[in-house]
Amino acid sequence: MTIFEQTVHRYLTHLYGPRAGEVQRRIGQHIEHFRTTSTAALPVSATSKNAPTWSEKDQWVICYGDSIVEDDTPPLAVLDTFLQRYLGDAISGVHVLPFFPWSSDDGFSVIHYREVNSELGEWAHIQTLASHYDLMADLVLNHVSRESLWFVDYLTGSLPGRDYFIEVDADTDVSQVTRPRSSPLLVPISTRRGTRHVWATFSEDQIDLNFENPDVLLEFVGILLFYLQQGVRIIRLDAVAFLWKRLGTSCIHLPETHTVVRLLRAIVDEIAPGTLLITETNVPHAENISYFGLERLAKGAPDEAHMVYQFALPPLLLHTLTRGEATTIQTWLNSLPVLPEQCTYLNFTASHDGIGVRPLEGLLPDHERDALLELMHRFGGFVSMRSNPDGSDTPYEINITWFEAMRGTRRGPDPWQIARFLCSQAIMLSLQGIPALYIHTLTGTLNDVEGVERSGRLRSINRRRWQLDELALLIESPSTPTHDVFRALHRLLEQRRQEPCFHPNAPQRVIETPPELLAIERGPIHNGRRLLALHNVTDGKFDLAHAGDALNQALTQHHWQPLDPLTAHHEETLPPYAVRWLVAEA
Repeated sequence: MTIFEQTVHRYLTHLYGPRAGEVQRRIGQHIEHFRTTSTAALPVSATSKNAPTWSEKDQWVICYGDSIVEDDTPPLAVLDTFLQRYLGDAISGVHVLPFFPWSSDDGFSVIHYREVNSELGEWAHIQTLASHYDLMADLVLNHVSRESLWFVDYLTGSLPGRDYFIEVDADTDVSQVTRPRSSPLLVPISTRRGTRHVWATFSEDQIDLNFENPDVLLEFVGILLFYLQQGVRIIRLDAVAFLWKRLGTSCIHLPETHTVVRLLRAIVDEIAPGTLLITETNVPHAENISYFGLERLAKGAPDEAHMVYQFALPPLLLHTLTRGEATTIQTWLNSLPVLPEQCTYLNFTASHDGIGVRPLEGLLPDHERDALLELMHRFGGFVSMRSNPDGSDTPYEINITWFEAMRGTRRGPDPWQIARFLCSQAIMLSLQGIPALYIHTLTGTLNDVEGVERSGRLRSINRRRWQLDELALLIESPSTPTHDVFRALHRLLEQRRQEPCFHPNAPQRVIETPPELLAIERGPIHNGRRLLALHNVTDGKFDLAHAGDALNQALTQHHWQPLDPLTAHHEETLPPYAVRWLVAEA
């Protein structure tokens, strides 16, 4: 056996015991088919299986396939036009949220995994996007729509879907199961065999799949390879933390779940080096970063996700900028482990989902969390809940647009909304990792309360669909907040992509400062160059003379120059929410 085959066999033995050999043979068939039918699947940046495949030029946009629409033009084509016209090479990648036929949850209840939703376009449009940008697609592998053919098979007792789902007796104690929702975990379903109760982590329309059946794993290996053939370079493992179930446990982060991620990583590293796997696990911080597999580093290179979302960053930024103190976020940043060069974070402030508050567990006292939730409610937002084992509900996420979340501080709304908003984005852009901006962050979108009323879903508040001509007018009209936000972010992206100190692997150090200031040093890189990012996180002026010994030493130790000499200045006082990016040569 090759090293790759030995690795796969070890993982499959953990998952399926004596059935591992047969499962491996069938995975081998998938891989052989991929190799014989693929002509351009390998990313052009891939040079070896262990080489980093990112740089400071990696900056991504998150959007739905129909976030921007225009008359009868396929929305995926409209999206490609918008990105090229207004962002060009300021971004390198785009995450198009589920673009498959779906029945609920704006795409995350997938009916057909190998089809493109005809209302969005077709595979040719996906391939065109992938030819212009690194494309991220969702592998929604925890659950499937109850309208899928697999679930129809289950209802009728037919193969292959008959054994793809998890039946549980209605009176089974499932109180230990960690829940991301407040809906019932077990859903009654009428089948040819009578009423059965099936596992549904997220909703009654999203029925969990049974990965103890190796046929389910094989289905998704085939789907994953199919996506790579369509030009997808980044695979987002949606809701992967809940993948493996075992009664009597929390059914989250089980060892078998981590093994499945490691198996998928081994496969893509072998057949399409340069492909990236990113895990989506909106959980407390320590649990989230467990998907790097850092504990196994002593045995070799990291073997789990290439990237994880920095889920703690958005709520910590909200706390920092609405309270006007950076102590908490400084402490958290200082606690981050040093990553090997094959791993990095995906940094973001907003996404299609809400702003998760579970990642604040252990980082922020409950009373501070509750004060933040109350403030977001005052700014027009909502709070979604989840169920606890004792039957109570606790906050799960804040539903609000990021622009509206920056409306003010704990004292209420103020005139600093745009400055505060841009400060939040500059902090995110300065951190170690790859940044991703949600389309509604780029456009400074307001809360879509009408969307919530139409759909009945709180997350719709941040899922507005723009008409292309309306959005273009706002971007091009100097008198609009959309214009100011978009142009400022575009300028930051252009500056960032040209600065090697923003490489995801460049070292990061938080400099001790008073709570009003967040100071982050990136580098030094190979040639001795380093960058200093200063952020005033308050609505008052900050005098750098009072920045403390550590920062004063850093400022005097090197000859700093503004990264953008046309817009940055050398004044000793930082205005409210001001950002200063400074660079120094060796």
